[in-house]
Amino acid sequence: MAELVEEAHAVPGVVSVLSAILARVAERNDAAGRPVSPRHLASAFRGLARPAISVRGYLERIFRYAGCSPACYVVAYIYLDRFARRHPAASFDSLNVHRFLITSVLTAVKFMDDICYNNAYFAKVGGISLMEMNHLEIDFLFSIGFELNVTPAIFSSYCSILQRELYLQSPPPPPPSTNLHCCLTEDGSSSRQQKQGAVQLIFFGT
Repeated sequence: MAELVEEAHAVPGVVSVLSAILARVAERNDAAGRPVSPRHLASAFRGLARPAISVRGYLERIFRYAGCSPACYVVAYIYLDRFARRHPAASFDSLNVHRFLITSVLTAVKFMDDICYNNAYFAKVGGISLMEMNHLEIDFLFSIGFELNVTPAIFSSYCSILQRELYLQSPPPPPPSTNLHCCLTEDGSSSRQQKQGAVQLIFFGT
């Protein structure tokens, strides 16, 4: 199991899997060519050109410099899903996904963490101006109806979604073959718990 324990500076699985999901959604919407109305809330997040940095590279940059807890990325995902559910006509694509990411993480950090960097710092991390960061935050809050509270049950359900996606992308290696006779039960529940524990290590990087 030692190979599953990530170093403190390593990128946790939740960052990798969230970036993979959003990159896939953005590519699909790029291919579909869904237009965004100038009057739509999503238009505030739309850039003029596709950023040179990938979605994964951008989210890893946020992770390296923002210093927020891994749980914030789960909450950011919840907020993005709330936006999508409230505004089904909008879509995440390569022209807006980066701004949605930095804004949703900023919002999640302020709700989740006791100590966090200010908007000016997040603007530098995200490569945008402070004025734009402030406007994006306000637009995002209004667009999700200031629905920021996340219950433990909702948090757990979204963790399960992300963990399942992570497991499909890179299933953890099986436990050592030695002493398996001591771990397995008749219904295999212990093996399932080991597998879930392995995924948890990768997911949060703990």
